[in-house]
Amino acid sequence: MTNAPKLVASLFVVVFTVSCNQQSGNDPVSTDSESASTAEHKEATIDYQAQVDKDIANFKDFYEKKFPNVKVTDFKDGAYAIDEATREQWLDIEEFPPYELSVDEGEEFYAIAFKNGKNYADCFENGGLGIRQNYPHFDEQAKQVITLELAVNQCRESNGESALEFGSGELAAISAYMAYSSRDNIFALKVSSAGAYDAYLNGKEFFYSKRGQLNFACADCHLKISGTNLRADVLSPAIGHPTSMPVYRSNWGELGTIHKRYRECNKNVRSEPLAFQSESYRNLEFFQTLMSTGFVVNGPSSRK
Repeated sequence: MTNAPKLVASLFVVVFTVSCNQQSGNDPVSTDSESASTAEHKEATIDYQAQVDKDIANFKDFYEKKFPNVKVTDFKDGAYAIDEATREQWLDIEEFPPYELSVDEGEEFYAIAFKNGKNYADCFENGGLGIRQNYPHFDEQAKQVITLELAVNQCRESNGESALEFGSGELAAISAYMAYSSRDNIFALKVSSAGAYDAYLNGKEFFYSKRGQLNFACADCHLKISGTNLRADVLSPAIGHPTSMPVYRSNWGELGTIHKRYRECNKNVRSEPLAFQSESYRNLEFFQTLMSTGFVVNGPSSRK
């Protein structure tokens, strides 16, 4: 997401309406009067993924029409996919990326054994390497969206270690290392239950809902007027945002996670930021990642 610091009404006024067009229909969750078998049968007959696939197709179609000269999967590069003036500079930076040391540190952190003799590799499929594209996902047992950073801390806590601080630092470095090991793997998350679909809809609602004193939604900057300039920044398309995470942002001077970016965006529109790994942020990340289905992992990356 492109930074939009301290918007001032006298400098920048945007008047438009963004419609969420949230899908409607009968509630797939059973009511008190329904038997368990009837509820299970009703859920089994609902193709939640088909509903999500319609949204994915419409989302991609919007950006393909808005930016006809950009291949849709190139939106993984954020604003640099649509801004030729800064793309070459960014590609030069990526030759010697500022996050390189963080990836190396993340590899070292990842290999450190816990006090019980186990390590991160014991918690994840394939030893935790090459799996970034599987996150965030809906955990059917926990009944919630699990992000990669949350899973890392759950691994620590299940092995008697204290959780790391979310947002940056050691946790972001570990996330960067795991993402780097997954580069070019394809995001293909699925929504196969009522719980997963509810989490998806919650994330979708957050994306389209206006908030803060400036009354802005994520969709306002990163869908409706994406590609336009806001001061010195080009507003990046929302599609592909999660694929490059975590990112090293020059205004941060460090590597940070997508939830760090969400909090910054909320502050920019003068809205109270939510806690790292709050349910709403996790569901938003779930929604955005599903909208980026078919994109490859290209994190970590650098942004302005």
